Amino acid sequence: MQTTLHKADTRGYAEHGWLSTFHSFSFANYFDQRRMGFGALRVLNDDTIAGGKGFGTHPHDNMEIITIPLEGELAHADSMGTKEVIHAGEVQVMSAGMGVEHSEFNNSADAPVKLLQIWILPNQENVAPRYDQQALQVEDRHNKLQQIISPDQNGKGLWIHQNAWLHLGNFDVGQSTPYALHATENGAYIFVISGSIQVGDQVLAARDGYGVWDVDAVSITALTQTEFLVIEVLMAI
Repeated sequence: MQTTLHKADTRGYAEHGWLSTFHSFSFANYFDQRRMGFGALRVLNDDTIAGGKGFGTHPHDNMEIITIPLEGELAHADSMGTKEVIHAGEVQVMSAGMGVEHSEFNNSADAPVKLLQIWILPNQENVAPRYDQQALQVEDRHNKLQQIISPDQNGKGLWIHQNAWLHLGNFDVGQSTPYALHATENGAYIFVISGSIQVGDQVLAARDGYGVWDVDAVSITALTQTEFLVIEVLMAI
């Protein structure tokens, strides 16, 4: 088994007044040659957006963009004609494909919105752009893993153009689960949203990230009440 550990306090950070953002991988003005991504996982940003503020209209192409609001509401508008509000407890997918423009704003005038934004490289370029979102049932991840993203259009959660799987877990102290990877060429990046967990021999605290590959499965144990995200992706890109 090969591993990489990204402690929370080693992430890139930027403070823009209206936006506080942590970068697990190189992004914008944060650059670390050792942290250019994890296989097909290119971006994992941990954002807090002030009330009434947000990202103006900007373009993307050939990227699978996944947004998971943790607190508050995010207003989305794009060049496909989509106008939606994404709430905490939902997940959003946008396949940028051949090109799309979008904006993202805090839907509240005063309360912050907190979110994770994840970019995954696609396995097909220049596809037609698409948008989707889905409400998640929190009870479906109590002491078990809830699939929220997969490559299967008919599977649980939403789908993307990549052999990637995302799962959320919300575990009570002392509860454990195995995570079996779908293919030997894949790796899993485990990100702790809150609390602490142990993956194999490695202890992880809130906002730590831990990548594992060249392994068939890992065991995850909650050391406290915890919520975490598992991102499985193809490693050779």
